[in-house]
Amino acid sequence: MPPSPMEVHLERGKRVLFRDDASLIKNGDVATSQNASAKQGKFYSQPIPTRSAFHEAVRSGKFPPTNPRNSKLKDKRFDSFKTWSGKLESQLSNLRGKQQETEPEVNNQKKADVEPLPVDRYFDALEGPELETLRSSEELLLPEDKRWPFLLRYPISSFGICLGVSSQAIMWKTLATSASTKFLHVSPNVNLILWCISLALTVIVAFMYSLKIIFYFEAVRREYYHPIRVNFFFAPWIVCLFLAQGIPPSFAQNLHAAAWYILMTPIFCLELKIYGQWMSGGQRRLSKVANPSNHLSIVGNFVGALLGASMGLKEGPLFFFAVGLAHYTVLFVTLYQRLPTNETLPKELHPVFFLFVAAPSVASMAWARIQGSFDYASRIAYFIAMFLYFSLAVRVNFFRGFRFSLAWWAYTFPMTGASIATIKYSNEVTNIVTKSLSVILCCIATLTVIALLMTTMFHAFVRGDLFPNDIPIAISDRKPKAVRKWYHRRSGSSDNKGHWRLGSSDSKDIENYLKFSNSDGKDVEACVTSLSSTTKEVDTCGSTEVQKNHTDCG
Repeated sequence: MPPSPMEVHLERGKRVLFRDDASLIKNGDVATSQNASAKQGKFYSQPIPTRSAFHEAVRSGKFPPTNPRNSKLKDKRFDSFKTWSGKLESQLSNLRGKQQETEPEVNNQKKADVEPLPVDRYFDALEGPELETLRSSEELLLPEDKRWPFLLRYPISSFGICLGVSSQAIMWKTLATSASTKFLHVSPNVNLILWCISLALTVIVAFMYSLKIIFYFEAVRREYYHPIRVNFFFAPWIVCLFLAQGIPPSFAQNLHAAAWYILMTPIFCLELKIYGQWMSGGQRRLSKVANPSNHLSIVGNFVGALLGASMGLKEGPLFFFAVGLAHYTVLFVTLYQRLPTNETLPKELHPVFFLFVAAPSVASMAWARIQGSFDYASRIAYFIAMFLYFSLAVRVNFFRGFRFSLAWWAYTFPMTGASIATIKYSNEVTNIVTKSLSVILCCIATLTVIALLMTTMFHAFVRGDLFPNDIPIAISDRKPKAVRKWYHRRSGSSDNKGHWRLGSSDSKDIENYLKFSNSDGKDVEACVTSLSSTTKEVDTCGSTEVQKNHTDCG
């Protein structure tokens, strides 16, 4: 039907009326053929484009999508990170009886861009101590203004939650079985409940990350090649060691020694890769990638030594303890002196400083288990952990004033480890001070885990901002092109004498231009020397000389 009455509709110049005899009535013929058109005219609506024309119209914005959810599922910009590039979705749709039209492949250039990145690209494209911030001159392969699929935003650092909860199961097991804490009358059921919660949480987190490996393997590979993120690949195996260490006595008294060898094999393989890169130099040398997150690669040795010694093994636990001690000494010195090449951690990452406490705490318990008593070597490691713990705890302003993130879970595992070490120490040195310290540290660790667990659930299910877009996995493998621009801009105001001066922004632009120029080093040095003198006041004749210097540098 026409959108308006006949007279109004025909007055529009862009409207066309067709008749059965295929003759066209124009605006000038309305007066002579109005009656005939009223009897014989038929109006046809514009046909909706179908198939490839429809998809082309949607992409160009000329035709809105009928279902925004379906259009989101058909977004091809994320196919470059999918394991099967979207072919699995097509097969599932065909099984449901929904035949999909074969569309011409797009974004071939983006698919070609997804290649294994060299380590120097992470340093060139990202900045910050954790290499998490994109530089202003870089571009991403994925859209920045759109929320990515959940699996692409799910990082390997999510296993930090499992570290905090599973360590609590070990702590409450120690409280229930230690002689120095018998007066608390802790029920073994607390350990059973916490261990079941830890196991369920670990299964959920591992299942979600397994889906990421299956559907977005490219994102996992980029996390593995990341100089800092690679340390978090120790976390899943450390969690398994925690679960084996904190298993309730009602389930099993002693695990088979084969379980220890199975769990320590991937840790050993990861250490061969990371420690070899620290020693061999290059872009992944320790002085360049040193970060508190590197403690995760050290803690795995001490936790493995503690579990192996608990099973009655001798040589294997001693081997991993020696390897961990050697590399912890080097890492501790490197992080403590803060080389000039290392950047200061931002406030959002201050909680990871508590990882300093984790390694000596677990090392003291591991050596006590290997040696058979909490001797002087164990006490030295324990006292180092306590000093680091208190030196960080008194700096209250150092750990407040920043928004919540998964980095906050770095509080939990070291604090729990220090609490367990204090209980072990109180078994050897039993007095009111050690008992009180054990209770206080255990309460602090438990309250911290409860608060973080509730905060994590609030940000995950209520606010929905727990997992933002994971920028580091979407950087391009191409270096940005150097833009050569020459600015003749003049800042400041002229005075009565006709003098003028170059602003600070102009000096920076000149230096950036000289940095990317193709002239040899001698000419560049001469240009820098001549241009640096122009920041002072010069007269009108001096301006002519500066322009001459500009021409020579170009």
